[in-house]
Amino acid sequence: MKFEELNLNPKILQALNDMGFTQPTPIQEQAIPLLMQGEDIIGQAQTGTGKTAAFSLPALEFCLAAGPLQRPRDGGARPLVLILAPTRELAVQISGEIGKMSVFTNIKAVTVYGGQDIEKQLRSFSQNPHIIVGTPGRTLDHIERGSLNLSDVKFVVLDEADRMLDMGFIDDVVRIMDRTRPDRQTALFSATMQREVMNIAYEYMKSPQTVKVSEDKITVDEITQKYLLVDGKNRIGYLLAFLKAEGRGLTLVFARTKMGAKKLADILYRKGFSTDSLHGDMRQSARDRAMKNFREGKTQVLIATDLASRGLDVSGVTHVINYDLPEEPMTYIHRIGRTGRIGNNGYALSFVFEDQFSFIKDVMQLTKVPIEQINLEPISMPSIAKPREDFSRMGGRGGGRGGGRGGERGGRRGMRDRSPAKPARPFVKTKGGGKYHGRQR
Repeated sequence: MKFEELNLNPKILQALNDMGFTQPTPIQEQAIPLLMQGEDIIGQAQTGTGKTAAFSLPALEFCLAAGPLQRPRDGGARPLVLILAPTRELAVQISGEIGKMSVFTNIKAVTVYGGQDIEKQLRSFSQNPHIIVGTPGRTLDHIERGSLNLSDVKFVVLDEADRMLDMGFIDDVVRIMDRTRPDRQTALFSATMQREVMNIAYEYMKSPQTVKVSEDKITVDEITQKYLLVDGKNRIGYLLAFLKAEGRGLTLVFARTKMGAKKLADILYRKGFSTDSLHGDMRQSARDRAMKNFREGKTQVLIATDLASRGLDVSGVTHVINYDLPEEPMTYIHRIGRTGRIGNNGYALSFVFEDQFSFIKDVMQLTKVPIEQINLEPISMPSIAKPREDFSRMGGRGGGRGGGRGGERGGRRGMRDRSPAKPARPFVKTKGGGKYHGRQR
């Protein structure tokens, strides 16, 4: 099927063509016709399956059919479409994608989330936006302030509903839904269908149609998965060796703790890699800057925690490295799904301690895909890879609480303090002979 067969507006089709998209993904092929027919849907799909366009394209079509908006007298926002997302990063990404797909139209989308100046958001409402994309807490704040009026909203999307549940936002979602009109159309997307998520579907949706991407399509088809047996003394040496051997594209490294992410980013920076960290202690402006630099390729290695990376969707991620394993196999699936997006090939490498091999078996049983072991000679870094520096191995499957306060400051602020006038350093290139699972570099 081609996008032309979905009866989309020519201006939308032109934007999709300019973006290089001609053929819908499975979730888009199923969801778009139903939503354009006015049906409520429950979509079970993970990030990387094209679900953003699956609900954004029908939302844009709805706005185009509605015609010009009436400008509210009070200067607030009175949108036609409301999209709720669990994290600031995901809300920004959704709004950005909508902007690209609506570039040849007059449709405006505004993003609202905590951590951003609320006055700036109020000024953006003067644009008379058709679409509001927001996190539940800040969206509810605007509603209660009277700056966001939902009386004209006829299209509501709840994206990553399971994440909103995990992060404690469901009560806010319920309060928001209670303030929408009963004749609205609702689309709910979730990677998993927990009882509380289904309760929302039963309460606020009208005979919803279910669309689902089969398990093999939402996991690891386009991703080469490997694992490497390590011990506490050589993980950093292995990471350096891998990055030097495969130092192309964008690499996302997962650390278990905020301290671990900061320290690891600092170590890689001192070894000559363009790197940054993404964790919950960062201010929103620093998080936005880290994401912008990563998307633009100015930073080629991003060290992230699971919470900070929720909703992270960056095209062009070539490698995902589990420096610390997660607690659950499904979290592993979410992590590695950030590479190998929509037909592109990806590579995922997991660092595994000997007593964690059962986790790899669990993942293979879940995905029905083998994960092969690789051999890699670590770079000897005695000044870095001391046992006390193995800062995330102290608890749980993937590590635990960071140990001590040693080391220089991690993250971009620490980097700027050391060399404020220098641009981010490029990847260190291998000077020949670097052996990596049978290939000579």
